[in-house]
Amino acid sequence: MSERPRAVRTHTNPLTTVRNLGILAHVDAGKTTVTERILYATGTTYKRGEVHDGTTVTDFDPQERDRGITIFAAAVSCSWDGHRINLIDTPGHVDFADEVERSLRVLDGAVAVFDAVAGVEPQSESVWRQADRHGVPRIAFVNKMDRAGADLDTAVASIRERLHPVPLVVQLPIGTEDGFTGVVDLLRMRALVWADGAETAEEGPVPDALREEAARRRRLLEEAVAEHHPAALEEFCDRETLSAATLATALRDLTRGGDGVVVLCGSAYRNRGVEPLLDAVVTYLPSPLDVPPVRGTDDGAEQERPADPAAPMAALAFKVNATPTGRLTYLRVYSGTIEKGDTVWDAGTRRTERIGRILRVRADRHDPLERAVAGDIVAVVGLKAARAGSTLCAPGAPLVLEPPGVAEPVVHVAVEARRSTDTDRLASALARLTEEDPSLAVRTDPETGQTVLSGMGELHLEVAVERVRREHALEAAVGRPGVAYRETVGEGVSGFVYRHVKQDGGAGQFAHIVLDVEPWEEGNAGQGGFVFRSAVVGGRVPQEFVRAVEAGCRDALVQGPLGGHPVTGLRVTLTDGQTHVKDSSDTAFRTAGRLGLRDALRASAMVLLEPVVEVTVTVPEDAVGGVLGDLASRRGRVTGSATQGGAAVVTATVPLAELFGYATRLRSRTQGRGTFTARPTGYAPAPASATTATPVR
Repeated sequence: MSERPRAVRTHTNPLTTVRNLGILAHVDAGKTTVTERILYATGTTYKRGEVHDGTTVTDFDPQERDRGITIFAAAVSCSWDGHRINLIDTPGHVDFADEVERSLRVLDGAVAVFDAVAGVEPQSESVWRQADRHGVPRIAFVNKMDRAGADLDTAVASIRERLHPVPLVVQLPIGTEDGFTGVVDLLRMRALVWADGAETAEEGPVPDALREEAARRRRLLEEAVAEHHPAALEEFCDRETLSAATLATALRDLTRGGDGVVVLCGSAYRNRGVEPLLDAVVTYLPSPLDVPPVRGTDDGAEQERPADPAAPMAALAFKVNATPTGRLTYLRVYSGTIEKGDTVWDAGTRRTERIGRILRVRADRHDPLERAVAGDIVAVVGLKAARAGSTLCAPGAPLVLEPPGVAEPVVHVAVEARRSTDTDRLASALARLTEEDPSLAVRTDPETGQTVLSGMGELHLEVAVERVRREHALEAAVGRPGVAYRETVGEGVSGFVYRHVKQDGGAGQFAHIVLDVEPWEEGNAGQGGFVFRSAVVGGRVPQEFVRAVEAGCRDALVQGPLGGHPVTGLRVTLTDGQTHVKDSSDTAFRTAGRLGLRDALRASAMVLLEPVVEVTVTVPEDAVGGVLGDLASRRGRVTGSATQGGAAVVTATVPLAELFGYATRLRSRTQGRGTFTARPTGYAPAPASATTATPVR
């Protein structure tokens, strides 16, 4: 058996040898197994962890091991070929997409893992779009090539058709399905074969049976690269071929520029294809020096900070673990140097904090460091107020970096302690959860007095409540899940007059406004769509009062007239108004804006909106009829169907409120053979029977 190569250990870590990357994929595509094999191949671990055995490094939480899925993004650090790789294994379930969002905000590159049988799956598409928004370069790894029905070409075709990148396939598989034993490296035209039981590949010539096909695919790769890379095109026109060096340089440029995606293949479970994947990470994905300098603001002025250890320090907190023994804050250091004992400035809370310890992270294990420099991803101990999204910087060089976006919760449950003596402990436990996970929200319902926990899905809330029970030894009663409704304007009003006059001694309040309220179709209903504009002429309402009216209108959007739900998807125009020489003020016009829009909404035809999701159901073909009938009973609208790997795949749009308990129903209808995934698609009008829905029941 071949001896496993040990990673090159280096004491210096220049920025050119740092790679900060994430592993992205749909649930069950093999992200965590890929991460485990990377740790094993780099010598970071000496035993291969398995998801089904609950022995993985990154899925260390008891719930992750019980459920067999990644729930929390876990950071690990390893070395390969003289390079430091900071890697984040992200969740694949849609309920935990916010973990992916926070991770992508601080990463320089990513490996997107695809199932060789299923190809691009719904959550694969979602995380790919998230990476697009953050401009994160990616390489693709088609995993599970040893499975029945695995086909690299089909998987690549789905990548091209559904994700729309330029796939640049640099490997040809040797063998199919259970006979998959290795790959042909199309750059060097060499074969890499993993014998049974071998931990490393044996390199040799391309097998005779594959020489013609390898030459054809190498030609296709050269043509695709030349089409998108000017220097490669020049050489291709001169020589009618590309050298391996030119091809590698062009692939690196296309990957880092986002113009192409290098595609590799393998079987992580069988440890086949991991070393070439690591080589591709080092070769094609960018270092901190290859990405643009981070941008931030200071008193409204935009600034750049270079990835330089000697520059003023700037770091972004992207994850917080609030443990009983203290807070662990995960940082991406963009510029400068942090040393143990340093005082840093939290630009959000505008207070100083002291760095107690700096830790190199390996999931739930940590190695102490004396300092962290630009390009590092580390955890620090000692910060008391920093949250995910906080900017930490040098006290003498303040800067605010753009925080990761936080998704709006769409599902909620009422939570209460079973014992009245535990009420305060429950409040403290929920506060700690929301501190760690910004996509969770806790509030008190004004009508019922219940504590309401909101999140991104049924599983998200289930995991949160289970954490309260396990980590805090609290028994909590949980109500039936509900969804987060929205309200919008179906038909508005024009020329709505509101006059605010208050005279109770002393300075009075006077504000007279005229509003037009109409639907805003360009807005993304359910996601904060609101536009305010002023059409006042002749200075009848001064500009400072116009801003106050807008602020008041935004205040009124918190609760709509149908059921107290947030209002979205409308445009408000201030068309006229009057002022009083003494009694008009910002406060008066803000109050008029709030109360005036509230009355205008009552006079408008309002529509209740409910969250809808796109559901992809995979079932045996003989169960399709029952599944379609069940979806129809849940107000589902079928948008597509196909056959994939001997199973039927049905896509439908379904109201989120109708999906509670669907997993159990699907299993019973298909004798446990059916699966489904769901991803949010926005909001749609709810039926008339739901117009009396209240925020919590």
